[in-house]
Amino acid sequence: MAQYEIVLRQSVRQDLAPIPKRDVRRILTVIARLADDPRPPQSRKLSGSEKYRLRCGAYRVLYEIQDAVLIVCVVKVGHRREVYRS
Repeated sequence: MAQYEIVLRQSVRQDLAPIPKRDVRRILTVIARLADDPRPPQSRKLSGSEKYRLRCGAYRVLYEIQDAVLIVCVVKVGHRREVYRS
């Protein structure tokens, strides 16, 4: 299986700033694993959009998969109570 390229939106870097460094390391590890398998068993497809969700403790990673060009675009990272708000 081909490797997917991981793309982080600029806003994701801003989302990671207030998160404790220990949690950021764990989140970045989970994001890096998406290059090998963009649809791991613990991911869930969000209803009403083409986005997927991954849990990292109290934090969530929202991302989109572009299979035609082998890209995983991380859209948002945040605490579970805030990440789904527009």
